[in-house]
Amino acid sequence: MDSSVRTPDASARTPDPAGAPQTEQVGQPEQVTGRRARRRAQVAAGPRTVDVDVVVVGAGQAGLSAAYHLRRIGLLPVGADGWEDAPGTFVVLDDAPRPGGAWQFRWTGLTMADAHAVHELPGKELVVPDLAQPAAEAVPYYFAEYEEQFALHVQRPVRVDRVEEDTSVDGASDRLLVHTRAVQDEDVRVVWRTRGLVNASGTWQKPFWPVYPGRSAFLGRQLHTRDYRQAEDLADGHVIVVGGGTSAVQLLLAVSRVTTTTWVTRRPPLWREGEITPEVGREAVARVDARTRAGLPPESVVGVTGLPLTDAYREGIASGVLRARPMFDRLVADGAQWDTVAVPIPAAVPIPAGVPLSAAVPGSSAASSADALPTAAQLGWVDGPAHVEARTVLWCTGFRAALDHLAPLRLRGPGGGIAMDGTQVVADPRLQLVGYGPSASTIGANRGGREAVRNLRRLLSL
Repeated sequence: MDSSVRTPDASARTPDPAGAPQTEQVGQPEQVTGRRARRRAQVAAGPRTVDVDVVVVGAGQAGLSAAYHLRRIGLLPVGADGWEDAPGTFVVLDDAPRPGGAWQFRWTGLTMADAHAVHELPGKELVVPDLAQPAAEAVPYYFAEYEEQFALHVQRPVRVDRVEEDTSVDGASDRLLVHTRAVQDEDVRVVWRTRGLVNASGTWQKPFWPVYPGRSAFLGRQLHTRDYRQAEDLADGHVIVVGGGTSAVQLLLAVSRVTTTTWVTRRPPLWREGEITPEVGREAVARVDARTRAGLPPESVVGVTGLPLTDAYREGIASGVLRARPMFDRLVADGAQWDTVAVPIPAAVPIPAGVPLSAAVPGSSAASSADALPTAAQLGWVDGPAHVEARTVLWCTGFRAALDHLAPLRLRGPGGGIAMDGTQVVADPRLQLVGYGPSASTIGANRGGREAVRNLRRLLSL
């Protein structure tokens, strides 16, 4: 940790991260007379090709961590003085309009006190003078300062369309072609020819909308977590919140202050007493790692660890807000419909702090110890009416890894996932996926960025 890093003063107004120095995109045309003619000429000539050693896709926690470690081993980012003649180069591509990763798009009511496990990036302390500050302001400010301090020269906003093999030399090459276009001017295209790729594209661009009968028949409002901004926007009627993760619980508590709510989940909520211990965290990582090594899609971290039973969540349970019903059978024009309303209440007791999941199966002696007996408000699903009218259905159903641009490489196996060895793609070691599988957390992304760079340094002799 660098103790000499300048940190924001508690009394100072948080500046707009958009004010941080931005790197001019390679290939970006100037705003001058004759631009249209030059654009036509550029399109006719085809995209510019730029050679680098490593391309980093994404500038969230994982991408910035990888860029930091690339800098540390001596590679220069595109845009730095002398990069054209440097022996080793890299570029960071980000499709967001400004620094901050997905944090810049989070709802305003999510404060730093509520944000789940925000970890500092390598080499710079994260100082938050006011925990009531929205995470959508505090984290982008920190990321913007980080990019500037380490001169990472992130290229933005740039979208990666596809990644494919470079077959331009005798039908074979050890390079990858990363096809990109400027978000604000799609005619501006650059192809990055690279020896290695760190994919840190995250999940924000890939919200998961489950398929349920009647979704198209519902006449009310349907939103995903990605679309939510503030509870007051939903104050015009009853809200059904779908999902059993942290976002669902946080938004239920927020929305219940302005209107009535119903919570529905595919499985009874799994509450955990106390903090998630390092042992439990390691077990969760090991389970997700086992799946990705087998080529299976990663599972939800909350599905592995359970929900921490905080004081606020206890109050929500006691008030009835955080009492879940089983999933509805269908949506109808004015709400949701259940075919069966009398549900057995499973003995889903809270998991005691420090007890591994393998020893905490509901009904086992570990889960039913005297100091972990549930109250009535902590048991599983509850009953309810067969029909619930609603103005809004809020789908807090998570995200999937945004990997569509890697489709030309045909990395997915028969199990539906990508077989991984840590951050390295088993089928193609040139590809490192950070923020995927066991590295899909802010602390995991930090470690994953370091591991990815170590792998590429060894493979490519960087």
